[in-house]
Amino acid sequence: MVSAGNIHRWESDHLTRSDLSAVQDPAQAWNALTVGAYTELDTMVEAPSGFAGWAPVAARGELSPFSRTSVPFSRMWPVKPDVVLEGGNLARSPDGTDFDTPPNLQLLTTSAPLRRNRLLTVTAATSAATAQGAALAAGVQSDYPSLWPEAVRALVVHSAEWTPAMLSRFHDESRKRGRAALLQRYGMGVPSLARAARSAGDALTLITHDVIHPFTSGKMREIHFHNLPWPCDILADLGSTQVRLRVTLSYFIEPNPGRRGWQRRYSYASHGLRFDVRRAAESNADFEKRINQKAVAEEERRPASIGESGKWLFGSDQQRAPESLHTDIWTGNAADLAQRGALAVFPVTGWWKENPTRDRSDNGARYALVVSIQTPREDVDIWSPVAQQIGVPTEITI
Repeated sequence: MVSAGNIHRWESDHLTRSDLSAVQDPAQAWNALTVGAYTELDTMVEAPSGFAGWAPVAARGELSPFSRTSVPFSRMWPVKPDVVLEGGNLARSPDGTDFDTPPNLQLLTTSAPLRRNRLLTVTAATSAATAQGAALAAGVQSDYPSLWPEAVRALVVHSAEWTPAMLSRFHDESRKRGRAALLQRYGMGVPSLARAARSAGDALTLITHDVIHPFTSGKMREIHFHNLPWPCDILADLGSTQVRLRVTLSYFIEPNPGRRGWQRRYSYASHGLRFDVRRAAESNADFEKRINQKAVAEEERRPASIGESGKWLFGSDQQRAPESLHTDIWTGNAADLAQRGALAVFPVTGWWKENPTRDRSDNGARYALVVSIQTPREDVDIWSPVAQQIGVPTEITI
């Protein structure tokens, strides 16, 4: 985990300032999980006496004024930060000309070095947010020590939710490009250990580890098709109820040792992976045929097959982003989702493909796939039917 980096010269319009301030090296790293900062601290009731009349800069649930973004990046760079966590807020003077960091808008932490009369102090900004992210990832790994690092990273991002303040901006933005810019500001939102480490009756999470061999002799070698254990009957009974499907694909790339730039012949990443979900009216045979055609189109840089409109939040544009973690959210009828229990993972071009003499595909490329279904009704149990399909043991406490 790395921090997105901090802003040190502030303005009242802190969102514009953040959108103009690119994340700092090495926060752009493909394989890193980059943490930005947001804040819930927006009250001055407990501020020291010298801050009478001062007001918080960021509204509750908004990006912290300290946090940088990847909005200035071109589309050749990864989307960063991946997630945001509490990083504190700033206070603005009554005349709007001065900014400061009163302790009530910062986070409490242990003092270093420890002194008898000063055991605690305050901290803020993206370093504080990154420490919380590291603790969250450690909590996931502690609960599930057999998980691959790719899966831990995926679960942290998969568990993230946008705050109401962030969601209002996504709801007001109908353009895919505008949503992509918001993703470059907030990442996927605020992660939660409870969501990352647990399924619930109305919120099912499936995790897959697998190894793919992307290329051979400069050509695509494998496509993985996953037939998922799916609560078809329960979803079908829900009919037109709106449900949410979320998919996160996480893998690590090998950077190009040549450092020769971004041309196709000298791609930075060793390989890329993409996912797609079977459509409601598709048979498995039709799905496999479409994915084969789409994979070829991706490799040859031709337009991919037309996707579904109005269902996926980001769509194929976000999937084509140059990074090693892809996530998207589909919303639609439960009866429609009941027919979508198949998912494909396929490779796209990278320097392994363009330089067959140095291709390490024979060693395999690991990936983690996280798929979740969430229903709005707490009285609906979609977990138990899947647990029965895959043989999850039931613990009985006496």
